[in-house]
Parts: sequence; structure tokens; C-alpha cells
Amino acid sequence: MAVVTGESLKSELEMFGIACQDDTILDKMVEQCICNRIQACDMVLEWVAYSTTKNGLKLSTDTLEYFEHEVLNKKNKFKQSFKKEETHNRTRDIHSLQDLIKAEEEEENLLDAYSTPAKGSQKRALTTPEHPHSKRSAALLTSPGLLLSPASFSPSSTPSQKYSQRGAKGEVVVSFGAVQGTRWAGRKESGAGVQLELLEGPEDSLRSSYKYMFQRLRDVRNVLTEKIEDLGEGLKAHFNIEEFSPVSLPAQDSITVLGQVCCDSNGKLNAHSVLLEAGPEQGGQQIPVDLSELKDYSLFPGQVVVMEGMNTTGRKLMASKLYEGVPLPFLTSEVKMETNEEPLNVLVACGPYTPSDSLTFDPLLDLINIIVRDRPDVCLLLGPFVDSKHEQIEKAQVTETFEAIFSRCVESIVDGTQSVGCRLVFVPSQRDIHHHFIYPQPPFSLPSLSKDQAQGIISAPALCSLQRVTLVPDPCTLLIDGVTLGLTSTDILFHMGAEEISCGTGTDRFSRILKHMLTQRSYYPLYPPVEEVNMDYEKYQSFGQMPLTPDVLVIPSELRYFVKNVVGCVCVNPGRLTKGQVGGTYGRMLIQRSAASGDGTRVSPCLAAQVVKI
Repeated sequence: MAVVTGESLKSELEMFGIACQDDTILDKMVEQCICNRIQACDMVLEWVAYSTTKNGLKLSTDTLEYFEHEVLNKKNKFKQSFKKEETHNRTRDIHSLQDLIKAEEEEENLLDAYSTPAKGSQKRALTTPEHPHSKRSAALLTSPGLLLSPASFSPSSTPSQKYSQRGAKGEVVVSFGAVQGTRWAGRKESGAGVQLELLEGPEDSLRSSYKYMFQRLRDVRNVLTEKIEDLGEGLKAHFNIEEFSPVSLPAQDSITVLGQVCCDSNGKLNAHSVLLEAGPEQGGQQIPVDLSELKDYSLFPGQVVVMEGMNTTGRKLMASKLYEGVPLPFLTSEVKMETNEEPLNVLVACGPYTPSDSLTFDPLLDLINIIVRDRPDVCLLLGPFVDSKHEQIEKAQVTETFEAIFSRCVESIVDGTQSVGCRLVFVPSQRDIHHHFIYPQPPFSLPSLSKDQAQGIISAPALCSLQRVTLVPDPCTLLIDGVTLGLTSTDILFHMGAEEISCGTGTDRFSRILKHMLTQRSYYPLYPPVEEVNMDYEKYQSFGQMPLTPDVLVIPSELRYFVKNVVGCVCVNPGRLTKGQVGGTYGRMLIQRSAASGDGTRVSPCLAAQVVKI
């Protein structure tokens, strides 16, 4: 399937004597071609037939809407009713080699029908390696040799049955803020005038790939030591602590110690295995901690804390008080909000974008249709886009490179949303098989987007000179029209949830973990990290820390979706777009640069948020 462009549609229309100079109409037709998976020539033929039956209907955006409703949507329904037959024919026609295999198998079946097999050998004939027939059938069924279908991105043309039969489409499962009567749509000129940039600035942000696997243990130790000292200074100033005592020095009076929580073995942390590891200034030693006198606590490995207690022998600390960390301040914007300024509509989705039983990107196409319908101002799209945990990718049942699959995926998103003109932000994931799986993770590179295509991205009328596509690292802090958003695609909620211990806190686990992230001022405060996270501590020190407390923290996870306000930061887990073989969820938010209320208290810039089923 060739890429449909405005020029190809224009030339096809001219063949029928239809002149079209309006780019808006051509963009709308390109969008309909992509969403309905039809070629430019077929699109024009359908339109000519439709306009003829309507007494020469003129081509316009309004008539295209009627055309889509009356013709294209009905064709899609007709196709779905014969999905099995079409799938069978499409699979057979993808490559001429399959036709040869099919014909050869039919000949062998005909010969087998006239032969008399030995007793009990019929079933074995399908599985024994002596028969080339079974090998061909296995190859055809597993589809490692099939070419990727441009319409479905899949080496197998069979779409996921469970995904297509899912229910509760569009159901709102979580709401936050003033959602009553909220209009979930972007501004009139979507994406126009949206100021979107990395908060760290070009010189301080992770812009390209870097060399890893060169860190020394001494460097890792220095990074962890600096983390303890920096957080300790903040705790000392906030709680007016005079000085910290060495952890292993015997004392008959109550002492205050600073250190990092760790476990006394390689197992999971529990109340009897907690150690406190001090920094070099406090002796740099580890000491067991007795938590029996603490009424409430929440601890995890890598957490920097201040404890108060008795250490009469120098061998064990009887903790009596625990000082939690202090979050960084929010961004104070000096730019005043305009009285007639409309809020921004931000859509958030996290991969995988395919069901687990098929590599068809049907959920992604559904998401593109939602973007076209709701016309958000900004779309935050987090990986994985080409999931390393997908069954067909694990078994190498693809014939194109992973980079080619990813490039085609991105081009479809860019082309499918061109008429909307929204800003697109792509965040990589540790599970993206075509990308560096190192943390912090550099942004994607898109060499497939040539200068001509880039010009197409920029030339949307609503954008003027602003680029639509923004490639950011994982993690990162974005500044969108004066509102700060923290983004990470790494499932820190799942990782910390397995390691955290608590007692008597009275809060749910999600809120505790999110508060730990904000008070530890880090997108990944867990140490040591889980095995699947390859941490580069030198880059982590520069790019894995929070420069401030974000107004909104987007933190997708395998765990249940939610929207929570934690110490003034609105934390959103939009879930994943697919959950196994069925559809998942995505998120949407209305944000607006906030001005302080009359009494000087801060007002959250996140006016409303929802999590919706795809």
C-alpha cells in the first residue's frame, strides 16, 4: 500500500476533471484514506460515484463528512462481516511464494488421498520431520516469512478477535477535578501557539545517545553519596537539625542520623532486615535498625531518611522518630494568565499499541481516530511502540527490521493527525526493542523523516514555524504553556510496589510511592534498581532527578489506572492502550497556567482529568 499524499489525490481528482486547490480538503481526504485503509485511486473512485448519485455534489469538507458517514463507514461494516474470508484471501495474496506453496500442498494432498497410509500413521504424518508438508504448514501458520502488511503493520494478517469484540468503548473509568459539563476538545486552532519545551534547556537535557557500560564502582558510589548529602541538607534546613551523628558511635542520649535505607541481604526488604547506610561524613558504615518503636513508617531500598533514636552499643539503632523528605517547590511563573485564555487539552497514551496475540496496530488506529475526533492540542505518546515482550517479536516472526516497523508507526501517527495540527511528543521505553535500553534513555532518532517530510510536519497552517513532533528522553520534565509535566515510561510504581514496606500509614500504596518520588526528588529513587533497568549513574545524576516538583506527573504502569493529587502534584497513571489481548485505557487532561488565589495559596493547573477505555 503506497503512502497516500495530497498530491496523489489531487492528480487522481484531475483525471475526472475535478479541480481542488484547498489543502484542508486534501488533508481531510488523506486522513480518511489512512483511517479507512484505502488507496488514493479507490478514494477518488468512491467519491466520483457518490457525487454522481447526488447530482454532481461539489467537493468540500462538509460533503466529505457526509461521504464518510454514508459510504466509508458502511464499507467498513461490510468488510468486518466477512473478515475471515477477506483475511484468508489477503494472507494468500501477500506474496507469490505462498501461492506456490499452496498449490504444491494441494497436489500433495491429492496424492495422499489415493495412497493407503499405515495404521495409525495419519496423525503422525502431520508432526514428523520426514514430511516436508508439515514443515510448510508450520511455516505458513507461524508466518515468519510473510511480509509486513502496510495497512496492519503485521506479519500476520489476522487481527485480534478479542480486541475487536471488546465492550465499553469510550467508557470513563476515572475522573478528577471539575469534569461536569467539560468540553474535551482542543482550541479552535489546535496546536497553534502552544509553547512546548524541555525544562532543562538544550545544553542540560539528554538530546542524543551516549556511551554506556563504562561506569566504575567508585563513580556509582560518588553519585549515591552526593544524593545522600544533597537530600540531607534539605532535611537539615527544613527540620532545623543542628548536626547528624555518626551511625556506629555508641551514645547514651538520643541521636539524629542521616543515611540510605538498604537490606541486609539480597532478599526482599522487611521490618527485620532494614539497614541504614550513612554517607562518608557520618562514617560510611551500615547499622541495623529496630523499627518496633515507630508507630508508622514507609520505607524502600535507596530511600534517604533522617532517623532519631538510641544507639547505646553502636551495633543497633532503636529508631523512635522518622523524618520524611521534603519535595522541591513548584515552578513560579511570572507570566500572567490572560483572562480569555482557553485551557489546553492534553491526550496521554502509553504502549504497547498492539494486542499480545497479533502485531496489527488496530488500537493505534483507533487512537488516531480519537485524536481526529477530539482534536487535542498536545498528544503525549509513551512507548513501547515495538514491544520487546510481544510474543511474535520474541519468536522473531517479523521480516522487516524493528526500526522500519517503528518508522512506519510514527509516520502513520504524523500523517493521520496532520489535519488536526496537534503537537506530538514521543517518549521512549525500556521495552522498545529498536532503541537503547539504558536509563536514563536518550530520545528516539527518526532518520526516516526526510527534510521534505519534516517540511510537511511544519507546514500545517495552524503551526506556522512551530514543529509538530518533539522527541524527548525518559525521564524528562516538559514545560507546556507555563505548566510543568514530569514524564517517565519506566514502571517505577510496579518496581517500588514490590520493594516498599509500611506500617500504620493509613494511606494507599500508590499515594505512598508517589510521595516518595516527589520527596526523594527523583524519577527512579529505588536502589538497587530491578534487573531489567540498566542504570547509568553518571547520567542518572544529571537527567534522572527532578529539577522541581512538576504540576502534573505522568507515570504509566501495569498496575491499575488512577488520577491522584499528591502533595499538590496531580499524578496520572493512564494505564496501557492494550492489556494483553483486549483494549486498555488512555488519559486526557485539561491544563491551564494558574494564578494564585486571593489568599495566596497555589491553585493546581490541572483543571480536570479522565481515564477512558479505548
